[in-house]
Amino acid sequence: MSIYKNIFLLFLLSLGIFTFSQEKKKFPNVENVLLNIKPDSKLDFWVLVHNHYGKGKEIKVSGTKKDYVPQFSGFNLRPGEDSFFYIVYSSGGKISYITELKDLKSFIGKIDNVDEAALSAVLEGYMIDEQFVDVAANYYEDKTNYYLDLGKITSTECPYQKKHFTLTVNKSSGIITNVKENGTYTEVYTKKCTNNPRLQKKQPEETPKETTPKKTPKKRK
Repeated sequence: MSIYKNIFLLFLLSLGIFTFSQEKKKFPNVENVLLNIKPDSKLDFWVLVHNHYGKGKEIKVSGTKKDYVPQFSGFNLRPGEDSFFYIVYSSGGKISYITELKDLKSFIGKIDNVDEAALSAVLEGYMIDEQFVDVAANYYEDKTNYYLDLGKITSTECPYQKKHFTLTVNKSSGIITNVKENGTYTEVYTKKCTNNPRLQKKQPEETPKETTPKKTPKKRK
C-alpha cells in the first residue's frame, strides 16, 4: 500500500508543479515591455523616449548618452492615443533613430525574453491591450515556449472590434508556432454606425385596412 501511496503523492506533486507553471503573469504596460529590450548588437548607448501629447520624456538610458536630435514622430503602441515612442542609439559613434515599428525587429535581434517575444508578436499585428489585461495582455511559459494572450484589432469599420488570441512562441527560434483564436472581447458601435442596433428604430406597424364596404348615400327624389 505504501508504494501506491508514494505514487499518488508523486502524482499530486507533479500536478501542483504543472498547475504552478501554468499560472499567468500580466504585462504591466507597454513601457515596461520596451524597457526590457536587450539589443544583440554592441551599442555605445541607447535611449527610449516616450512622447505624450507633444512632451518627450526619456524613460530609459543605457550607456553613456550623447547629444541627439529630438524626434517628432515614432511608433505607437496605444491605438487611439496621442502618443508615440522612439529609440535613439549609437553604434561605432554613429547615432541612429528608430521611429517605425518595423525597425524594432533588427534592433531586438534574437528573442531573449518574454517581453521581446510580445514585441515580435506586435510586429505581426497583435497588441498588448492594457485596458483588457486579463484577456489580452498576459502570458505563461514552460521550458520550450512562451504562451502569450494578446489582442488584435479585427475591424475599424462599424462596429470597431477586437479579438483575443493565444500565441505560442518558441524560445529557441523566436518563431510563432501556433495561434489560437479565443473570440471577440470588445465591440464598439459609434454614433456614425448606421448598423448600430440601438439606433435602428422599429418600423411602425401598418393599420389594418377596412374590409366592410361603405354605404352609398340614397338619392333624394
